Amino acid sequence: MTTSATPVTNRFTDLLANRAWLLADGATGSNLFDVGLLSGDAPEAWNFERPNAIGNLHQSFVDAGADIILTNSFGGTRYRLKLHRMDDRVAEVNRTAAQIARAVADASGRQVAVAGSMGPTGEIMEPIGPLTFEQAQGAFAEQAQALAEGGADVLWIETMSSAEEVRAAVAGAATTGLPIVCTLSFDTNGRTMMGLSPSDFAGLEKTLSPRLAACGTNCGIGASEVVACIRNLAQAAGPDVVLVAKGNCGIPQYVDGAICYNGTPALMAVYARMALDAGARIIGGCCGTSPAHLRAMRDALDAHRGGPVPELEHIVGALGAVSLGARAQWGGAQDRLAGAAPGANLKRGRGRRSGSSAD
Repeated sequence: MTTSATPVTNRFTDLLANRAWLLADGATGSNLFDVGLLSGDAPEAWNFERPNAIGNLHQSFVDAGADIILTNSFGGTRYRLKLHRMDDRVAEVNRTAAQIARAVADASGRQVAVAGSMGPTGEIMEPIGPLTFEQAQGAFAEQAQALAEGGADVLWIETMSSAEEVRAAVAGAATTGLPIVCTLSFDTNGRTMMGLSPSDFAGLEKTLSPRLAACGTNCGIGASEVVACIRNLAQAAGPDVVLVAKGNCGIPQYVDGAICYNGTPALMAVYARMALDAGARIIGGCCGTSPAHLRAMRDALDAHRGGPVPELEHIVGALGAVSLGARAQWGGAQDRLAGAAPGANLKRGRGRRSGSSAD
């Protein structure tokens, strides 16, 4: 079923057409943990249990300068919601998530786009696993249509790892007629957990129908890796593809049994400028990124007048180490190095504590 909810004028595409860069928001999960979300809880349940907390988080990002806010629906497919016995509430979960974000955006007094967050199903697809393309496409279509009904301007597929799931998610999202963004997490030695490199993703994007409104990378193992991957993706994708950088707030570290992030607002400001110079037009923060970090990023981008594409050692010097795999891909070279990245893949999905499905 194709919805007729697509507006004649789309806020997201209008912003892209009229702005040199856009600021996306920060983390959902880590900020909700700070106000009471517990390990193992479903962040999506807060759309009903604590809607004011979700609205306040969106508002804090808008106040910090975000042009795009992501809905609290990352784990909103029937497969992820089944873990919390909410798989019979897919439409309600996603529609409500979009409505909360839409209300904040509409009250902002400026043009703010609502992006319907769609994360992985958590299942392994054929031919490796049991989930068929048709099942995955149906689950993503169910989620996407509810997000569109709730007022999303764009569907934001994120933290993907496999080509098969990207294709299924895009096919499902396409049933709405809304523009589609997709980001992969290159968190395993410069590649996704399922082995895709930035150049692989650039090639995959060219085969998608419809083509993406924007593509890029989110999450990962640190801001330096995200900037390096954006530069590698820009080399492979070409100048006409809109790129997204939504990196974690520094490096993930285990502290007292939880994963925390060591990035300061100053570091995230440097990351934002370098991501822009590397080729990203949409820049935001993922895990650990607070409104204070985002405000520093906005101020840095507003003041930035552009610079040369950063060299690899400049990225390392400013933001920290880059994996051997990302180094091997630099300048279009193939990844010839085996072994694990200096930072292990700390997540499955977007949650940094066991059982969570938010960033």
